[in-house]
Amino acid sequence: MDIEQRQAELIDHFVKQASNQKGAALGSVIVEATSQPSLFAFSEILAVPNIAEFEGTENSKYLDMLRLFAHGTWSDYKNNAGHLPQLVPDQVLKLKQLTVLTLAETNKVLPYDELMEELDVTNVRELEDFLINECMYTGIVRGKLDQLRRCFEVQFAAGRDLRPGQLGSMIQTLSNWLTTSDNLLISIQEKIKWADTMNEMDKKHRKDLEEKVEEAKKSLSHKADVDCRGHEEIYSEPGGVMDYEEDRGRPKRRRHPLS
Repeated sequence: MDIEQRQAELIDHFVKQASNQKGAALGSVIVEATSQPSLFAFSEILAVPNIAEFEGTENSKYLDMLRLFAHGTWSDYKNNAGHLPQLVPDQVLKLKQLTVLTLAETNKVLPYDELMEELDVTNVRELEDFLINECMYTGIVRGKLDQLRRCFEVQFAAGRDLRPGQLGSMIQTLSNWLTTSDNLLISIQEKIKWADTMNEMDKKHRKDLEEKVEEAKKSLSHKADVDCRGHEEIYSEPGGVMDYEEDRGRPKRRRHPLS
């Protein structure tokens, strides 16, 4: 079963549970959901009316905790720990995993020093073990550990729940991307058109050159034929060349002295 299908099943399970519970029992559902190793999205659970009713009551801390897992980080928890339920180890692990996803949203190269500070990790070995065993093996991120540069190069990271007000920003980002893509497409089409034009000009130039070469060959061949025929006519005409032997056999005229 892939991650997306497992996520969908877990979300459906906890939404149904939350819809059928009230009070402290509903708080237990929230703790269970935020401790579930394979669940990393909480907006659908957060939207359950029964949970929204926690606002302003003695159980509001469970609502705040669910919001923390939907949008927050480990640092957010430390800054507000006095107003939230104490987290169990599985929740601590989950929140640190979610923190890596949040960091990967804005930067695809995460320095080890930043990660150690955000995750409360004291050494590189512990950090790399966490990234490999708790993040890459679970499938929420893919990337490369660069020990020489002391950074984690993110190739893929699962998305988190949208924060309030983030949808408008995302729509604007997508709109800007679409405009840039349209402009790039127009530029590519213009370059293709230019390349086609240059190709046609090159073909025409090559054809003209070939025709000129062919004409030159024909002209040279014709001239050679004419010269050859001229020589043949000279040697083949009667008397065209005097027979030396015949000439030697003729009697010579004698010249008489003048008186």
